[in-house]
Amino acid sequence: MGRVYNFSAGPAVLPEEVLKEAAAEMLDYNGSGMSVMEMSHRSKVFDEIIKTAEQDLRDLMNIPDNYKVLFLQGGASQQFAMIPMNLMKNKKAAYIVTGQWAKKAYQEAKKYGDAVEVASSADKTFSYIPDCSDLDIPEDADYVYICENNTIYGTKFKELPNTKGKTLVADVSSCFLSEPVDVTKYGVIYGGVQKNVGPAGMVIVIIREDLITEDVLPGTPTMLTYKTHADADSLYNTPPCYNIYICGKVFKWLKKMGGLEKMKEINEKKAKILYDFLDESKLFKGTVVPKDRSLMNVPFVTGNEELDAKFVKEAKAAGFENLKGHRTVGGMRASIYNAMPIEGVEKLVEFMKKFEAENM
Repeated sequence: MGRVYNFSAGPAVLPEEVLKEAAAEMLDYNGSGMSVMEMSHRSKVFDEIIKTAEQDLRDLMNIPDNYKVLFLQGGASQQFAMIPMNLMKNKKAAYIVTGQWAKKAYQEAKKYGDAVEVASSADKTFSYIPDCSDLDIPEDADYVYICENNTIYGTKFKELPNTKGKTLVADVSSCFLSEPVDVTKYGVIYGGVQKNVGPAGMVIVIIREDLITEDVLPGTPTMLTYKTHADADSLYNTPPCYNIYICGKVFKWLKKMGGLEKMKEINEKKAKILYDFLDESKLFKGTVVPKDRSLMNVPFVTGNEELDAKFVKEAKAAGFENLKGHRTVGGMRASIYNAMPIEGVEKLVEFMKKFEAENM
């Protein structure tokens, strides 16, 4: 069997040419006589890999010099604790809950201080982004937290919340590098890489330097202190070397594709093909308020659970993998990250049209 169209939400599809390059270098990276999986993280060869990866990411996102880029382990979920441990100086933070991951982050923060839910879209199964232009943000809040793109529910903040001057912290795991971003609007912007950038097991944290201090909550482990990793350039301990190497290749691929402006254009075109079909279909319908739709994750339903299951099964047989929706919402979900080729979406829509004709 050849390559399938993989619509998984994460770990997710990677660019084929990146995988081919990695395969070619598996036994001997760049004449070193060994695989990146085997080499010392203190070696000159690896030093070049990590430095180049960081520089390419800085170029892609226009990251200002007063922000540190950290390659950390523990995925995005570990940041749910690391953020309050490092940033909750007044023991107060505002959370905007627009899905499961924001909710988990909010619940975790409550362990460390007074986390306040200032807005939520739970009332309509997280199918929209609440108006965040004038929220009741506590005067002494250390930061305002959002999950910018909601993988499970398929919503995206098109406008950042008005934080009333407070530091914005954003989890961008599922929209990372899908479009240009103004890093200066955030204090911390972070994402698990397994959705849009690389293999599972790493999170990239981009953090403004003034937020990196020794003044952390008592009892914060050394490994969960940003300063530990910032001072050591992400080499305090053995980092996820192979992840950094693959992410570095993806950054090069993105540059070659024309950068984030170009990716946004491609992603909008790709998403439009699917949303346009959902809007005219008599059988399938999207679950998200149109103005808040994500470019990366597209949930949809037929309105009949048995038919949903039949669709997922037949789609799989036709070479469209991982279209089953998250267990908390059911239905279907197509994740169409950067590495999903446009023909993958076109072929999916073709298949959906055929399914609709056979099942109406």
